[in-house]
Amino acid sequence: MVHLLPLMLERMGIIFIVAFLLSRLKSFQRIINNDQRISGKMLLIVVFGTFGIMSNYTGIEINPNSAADHTWLLEVEPDSAIANTRILGIGIGALLGGPFVGLGIGLIAGLHRFTLGGFTAEACAISAVLAGLAAGYIGVQYRKKSRITPLFAVSVGVVMEIIQMGIILLVTKPFEMALDLIKVIGIPMIVINGFGTLLFMFIIQSIFREEERARAVQTNKAFHIADQTLPFFRQGLNPDSCKEVAQILLRLTDADAVAITDQNQVLTHVGAASDHHLPMKGLATGLTKKVLEEGIIITARKKEEIFCFNENCPLQAAVVLPLKVHDKTAGTLKLYFKHSNQMNEVEQELAEGLANLFSTQLELAKAELQSKLLKDAEIKALQAQVHPHFLFNAINTISALCRTDAEKARKLLLELSVFFRSNLQGSRQTVITLEKELEHVKAYLSLEQARFPNKYTISLRIEEGLEKVTLPPFTLQPLVENAIRHAFSHVKSKGHVLIHAYTKDEKMYVLVEDDGKGITKDETESLGKQAVKSKEGTGTALVNIRERLEGIYNMKAGIHIHSEEGIGTKVLVTIPLDKKGVYENHVKGFYSR
Repeated sequence: MVHLLPLMLERMGIIFIVAFLLSRLKSFQRIINNDQRISGKMLLIVVFGTFGIMSNYTGIEINPNSAADHTWLLEVEPDSAIANTRILGIGIGALLGGPFVGLGIGLIAGLHRFTLGGFTAEACAISAVLAGLAAGYIGVQYRKKSRITPLFAVSVGVVMEIIQMGIILLVTKPFEMALDLIKVIGIPMIVINGFGTLLFMFIIQSIFREEERARAVQTNKAFHIADQTLPFFRQGLNPDSCKEVAQILLRLTDADAVAITDQNQVLTHVGAASDHHLPMKGLATGLTKKVLEEGIIITARKKEEIFCFNENCPLQAAVVLPLKVHDKTAGTLKLYFKHSNQMNEVEQELAEGLANLFSTQLELAKAELQSKLLKDAEIKALQAQVHPHFLFNAINTISALCRTDAEKARKLLLELSVFFRSNLQGSRQTVITLEKELEHVKAYLSLEQARFPNKYTISLRIEEGLEKVTLPPFTLQPLVENAIRHAFSHVKSKGHVLIHAYTKDEKMYVLVEDDGKGITKDETESLGKQAVKSKEGTGTALVNIRERLEGIYNMKAGIHIHSEEGIGTKVLVTIPLDKKGVYENHVKGFYSR
């Protein structure tokens, strides 16, 4: 009995060499990773059925006198049996695939064992089928609660081997011969099959861990690329933004060339074959047209499948993915390779994940554009309410000055033209420079101070170099207007308004501070968050400013209000100095057509 252990261990080594080599193959890794499709189940049956056949061939023939040490067992004598690791492959395959897979493996291994002969042939065939069914059922039930562990698999393998011994005793005749056989092979087969199951599960676990590591790396890479490309895809599909995205992809993937198209033309192509895959020259390949029409991912592993019109094109393989916005194909993402073996499964899965992320980014860009348009409409509605009232007051003031101070009236007319010119420019732009915004504020203050010359003073403290920093139009003027119209009403002393712009922690801060009557705590908490009742207007100016800041700068800008009754009010606007998340007014995406 003891002398069987090293012999069986040696034969089991052959099985494990094959199993290890298979574990390096992607196809084997896929079926091990619980592929529940029919094709995956059939592959499991074939692979582990083959292991069962190999176990039969590499078994050790046991005859009444001794164990025959054959290198490759092709036939068993009528009065002999086999000591092998057949149950090992059946049990593991059934645990992974379920009863259907277990039945298939059991039939293959059992029928093959039956054809080899020997006085235990019938019992071994029956036990192989029953072991496959039982292990498959146990695996399905156990996976509902937890993942199959090596220890659990070993216990199932040992139990299956014990059941096989019991079936041999029940079915094999004469009983005395069967009993003598069990005394010889029982413990060695239970020990070796248990140990073999443990080793096999370690191989399978290594496959699982390798897959998890690959997915983790791939996911991290995809999110890194998505983060790098987000600021550009938020501008929509246009040549400038797509070129930046393509260059990022070329740098961070193994592709030899990257192209992005809209529905009509190539917006950018960087990398190999740039000499004839020209941007803005229509679609260069029939492959792209097919993806646009069908909205599905298409891969090409031959030069002919790319349908490039240039015979000298170095690109031999490609994966073309649709970019979808609200389930409609708005363009394509194309990754080209000079050699077909470069386009492995990892690259394809990465490209597919990126296409999904990019499609989501484009949908968000469209949604943000709609939000921006809505904010513009709110600005225009606000202008329509405020300007007539302000215009009438300004004209009345200038009219009165025409008789008393013609030169001052002329200057105020110029300031009035600056004010309305700023309004027109601001209504057409998403962001303007701080310098332009201050011109708007100064023009407004000149007109107001002409009406109320001794009511307040204005101080400007602008940090050097901030004049060209951009911010949304109509951000400061409404704040200054609120200070003048509300802070100093019913206040006899002369008021003061400070406009202070400075930088700190990669942000620009613009403070509008007054020393007026202040605001109650309850009113302060609601300002900028919801419309408030106002006799002079709709009370939506601060809400509009906050929503535009948050929308344009992707929640990285905002407005903060602090006020104390009898002391004054401070309104602080914060704007990031980097461009990430900002709509550039000169960028024209395909959404704006």
